[in-house]
Amino acid sequence: MSLRRRIEKSAAFSGIPGRLVTRYLALCDRRIRWQVEGRDDLLAALAEGPVLLMMWHSRMVMGARHWPDDTAPASSLHHRSPLGRISGVMQHKEGMTPFEMSAKRSNLVASRQVLRRFQDGISIVMTGDGPVGPAHQLQDAALDWACRLEAPIFAYAFSATRGYRAKSWDRLLLPYPTGQGAKVFARYTGSRPANREELRAPLTDFLTATTARADKLVGRQQAL
Repeated sequence: MSLRRRIEKSAAFSGIPGRLVTRYLALCDRRIRWQVEGRDDLLAALAEGPVLLMMWHSRMVMGARHWPDDTAPASSLHHRSPLGRISGVMQHKEGMTPFEMSAKRSNLVASRQVLRRFQDGISIVMTGDGPVGPAHQLQDAALDWACRLEAPIFAYAFSATRGYRAKSWDRLLLPYPTGQGAKVFARYTGSRPANREELRAPLTDFLTATTARADKLVGRQQAL
């Protein structure tokens, strides 16, 4: 293994920036004036059992922080890339149990662990278009989880009046610690076909509508 690969796989490489970003997002969460929609519906569903929470990759940075970990534990999925490992550290710091997934290799062992935890009452949190896009296109893995799990599906999105849009494939939104914000949880009430292709379009529209709702609450007009 090359020195570069060893550094990228080291705990320090992901741990230090992961902790720094987590602290920054905690500051944002405290200083932004939030509007909240749908959290009571999420809590009511969690009182009855685990759920599957999905979001677009562009709005993922606040997802773990806004999850009600004081009420219900959750497993999260992240990529094994360097940035994915940093995301895993952030998810862990916010109280979730992260599981590393690969876009190329079999994820059978990790998937079994996540499914076992789900059967024990642990919810699953994931992006619909991650880890590498294309943006706003549901990946097969996300659809497989949605079809396989007999549990409520919720969408999450946040938005903010002040923030930076990264020039990345997902146009990641990073909030600034000021201004107004919105966090939205919405329950999917559409059909749940066993065939993932029949679920792709309605679930895509649902995630997009939830994101648009968060943007509307703070008056953000730019594209998703």
